[in-house]
Amino acid sequence: MSTVTDRPLAILGGTFDPVHLGHLRVAWEAAEFLGADVHLMPANVPPHRAQPVASAAQRVAILRAALQGQERLILDQRELRREGPSYTVDTLVALRKEIGATRPVVLLVGADAFSGLPSWHRWRELFDLAHIGVLTRAGHEIIESPELSGQIGTRRTNSPAQLRQSANGAVIEIRVSALEISATQIRHELAAGREPRYLVPAGVLAEPELLAPYRR
Repeated sequence: MSTVTDRPLAILGGTFDPVHLGHLRVAWEAAEFLGADVHLMPANVPPHRAQPVASAAQRVAILRAALQGQERLILDQRELRREGPSYTVDTLVALRKEIGATRPVVLLVGADAFSGLPSWHRWRELFDLAHIGVLTRAGHEIIESPELSGQIGTRRTNSPAQLRQSANGAVIEIRVSALEISATQIRHELAAGREPRYLVPAGVLAEPELLAPYRR
């Protein structure tokens, strides 16, 4: 059995506004497939999205309740402690300074986000800092621009074992369940006075005040 220090460390970023069962299912499937710990990392100021409805502290409180009892799904607040936009490359540079250069790190991104990777800040440097795990669902294929294809052509692997042999640089596809749950849907449910049961973790529903930012 691998130890915590030699298991890959995977990162799942997002606004988590709020976190829901779709997020946690994807994180768990990635953890199982890769044999990894998965850090759920709420963004401070997302560069490509609108500002979250809930504050950083409120989103952290919801995530903490959602992850109660989880050993391999871990709340990571490093982006919230940094001023300015949450650029992934800056996060990975800081993470490497903390954990060193040898532990495998896997950046988890959805297929749509991966297709748009060339628009990310200093995107080519990502491969020098981490592997990339592309989360795909049945019926949703990856669309690659010539620029992206040229960068990842020799980096592809289908083997988690092979990925664990190096710290960074590979691209692996991770097929995950297609749960039709969205944070937007949950915010609408709460704004309408309805309970989002079976959409958010039970630990969150057990503390109704956590979801107050989304109620009207």
